[in-house]
Amino acid sequence: MKVLVIGSGGREHVLCWKIAQSPLLTKLYAAPGNAGISEMAECHDIKVEDIQGLCDFAKKEKIDLTVVGPESPLVEGIVDLFEKEGLKIFGPCKAAARLEGSKAFAKDVMNKFSVPTARYEVFSNVNEAKHYVIETEMPVVIKADGLAAGKGVVICESSQDAVNTLTQMMSDGAFGESGRKVVVEQLLEGEELSVLALCDGEKIIPLASSQDHKRAYEHDRGPNTGGMGAYSPCPQYSDVQLAEIVEKVIRPIVKGLGSEGIIYRGILYAGIMITREGPFVLEYNCRFGDPEAQAILPRLKSDLLAVMNEIASANLTTQSLEWHDKACMAVVLASGGYPGHYKKGVPIHGLPAAEAKRENAFVFHAGTTKNENGQIVTSGGRILVAAGLGDNLRGARENAYQLIEKINCEGTFYRRDIGGRALEVYR
Repeated sequence: MKVLVIGSGGREHVLCWKIAQSPLLTKLYAAPGNAGISEMAECHDIKVEDIQGLCDFAKKEKIDLTVVGPESPLVEGIVDLFEKEGLKIFGPCKAAARLEGSKAFAKDVMNKFSVPTARYEVFSNVNEAKHYVIETEMPVVIKADGLAAGKGVVICESSQDAVNTLTQMMSDGAFGESGRKVVVEQLLEGEELSVLALCDGEKIIPLASSQDHKRAYEHDRGPNTGGMGAYSPCPQYSDVQLAEIVEKVIRPIVKGLGSEGIIYRGILYAGIMITREGPFVLEYNCRFGDPEAQAILPRLKSDLLAVMNEIASANLTTQSLEWHDKACMAVVLASGGYPGHYKKGVPIHGLPAAEAKRENAFVFHAGTTKNENGQIVTSGGRILVAAGLGDNLRGARENAYQLIEKINCEGTFYRRDIGGRALEVYR
């Protein structure tokens, strides 16, 4: 099979890495890819937003399967376009991708199909929103309705914080059109859990559990980011508990949308808060998590390409996935200033030693490129991910941090407490 992977981040690198292991693969392409992906795939400089250009490329190269990494082309309708042209593609259609493209839509769908979620209100008028937050109980969470690269969620401890956030989002355009409408919801407390499942519109196959770390700094301080690290599996939850959560938060959405003629094919990601009252959905994403994918996929023994091809063919015959009996931890190296302003073009040193072939640690590139001299330099806020495998979380953690310490890039930072709470509870 000739396969095209769309995207340029760490999620796309681990997808390419996993797909490259499949005996079904004959040639791997990426658009636009990054410095790490270019070592295993033929990269073409086509922007992820250029869905017509991507479609034309897939037709020209006779691509057998296209795998969409990021959310923006899915929300723009790349699956609908490819399928109209008779091209096989892995990902949900535009109507289904609204689960990520509009938080207000997602909350309404959760309510409609009885999926537990926090109390919320939706506002398009900034003055009405400010009046609401002044009158309501604090703290609250304010979410930009549209796509914001994982950064459009703000926890507000006071009414003044909430008013300032609403001004930034709705009046000042901090997130452009994505923030013109907002969701204001009750803050939930508990333990976060990422639940991902492969879906063909009817059948559902859960992936291994994982936990993301959204805050920029250690001890969950600082602004929300696209994710600073993840680990898998979550020892807090058994396979039985995970299956129960899937039945509460994944199946009702797939079945409910299907009853309205919206067939969900692809990966469905539910961000969960486990509260004293049980699991509540924080958000849905319509693609693999990043960096959850870098913590989950190294543990996967099954052929991912074969399963994705079955789903894209609307014929999921695989019943379950096989997993290595290992834990994995993924730690993000980020540019100084991320998720705010940061420098680009900073040389990255130590990669040859870090990327030397080993069985228990891997480097997945995210925001990297090659300069005119062929040197690998930074091109994004999240630069790369160091992933470690181990017999348990402690071993995985040691391997991940030993790996990231081999890499030197001026002005960067990473969290040193990824998986810390799980290790404190499960010694």
